Amino acid sequence: MEIATQIVGQALFFLYQLFGDSLGWSIIFFTLILRSLLLPLTIPSLRAADRMKKIQPELNKLKKKHEGDNKRIQAAQMELYKKYNVNPLAGCLPQLVQLGILIVLYRILIDFLNHTEFNGATIDPTFLWLNLSQPDPYYILAVVAAASQLFLSFMIAPGAEKRDIVPNKSKKKKVQEENKKEEDFSEMAASMQQQMLYIMPLMTGVLAARFPSGLALYWVMTTLFSIGQQYYISGWGGLVMYYQRLKIKLNLVKN
Repeated sequence: MEIATQIVGQALFFLYQLFGDSLGWSIIFFTLILRSLLLPLTIPSLRAADRMKKIQPELNKLKKKHEGDNKRIQAAQMELYKKYNVNPLAGCLPQLVQLGILIVLYRILIDFLNHTEFNGATIDPTFLWLNLSQPDPYYILAVVAAASQLFLSFMIAPGAEKRDIVPNKSKKKKVQEENKKEEDFSEMAASMQQQMLYIMPLMTGVLAARFPSGLALYWVMTTLFSIGQQYYISGWGGLVMYYQRLKIKLNLVKN
């Protein structure tokens, strides 16, 4: 940990001097450089997640078809993975490595921001309207952090479409009961997804408002970089679905 602290501290200090004693620009470019170095881990992970998202409807059909028979479900899932060349574990290790790196960086950055000197030189924590060692007094970074996280969440979200495996028009009582269960499950899943969609950005905004603004700046730049990554992998993703829904609602209001 001490070695990592020294390496990151030296890198931040080098960028600090490179950009005319600007701690803000050093954090911005350090974040961009770090995220770029992590691309070999990040891109395969995002691609694996995107492929899993695309075959999710077929996985749901398999679970419904072989309901109650776990062995047949697992066998059918493996066949589906082979068919689409999907490895469900492909994104796990890269995600764990990234998480470990980001946790270490978080601790180091907090430690760096708490010191007014480094290598015998005084660190100027001011950047724009901010003292990067203190929380943003105007909560601007907190709002930007929450808004960018919400934007990313919309991109990643699958759109919360309801499944329709069981026929709706059947007059058989058993089929109607199954359809009711399906609708209840879909509504519950959609409700949970909507809640998580807003909880994460809200938590990000609250934490960004309470922590040093230098860390909030790091979070904002990380999220903006992640938005670029996600667009490269899957375009605007679920954002398109939510935009279309918003247009429909606005048209209904106008009419």
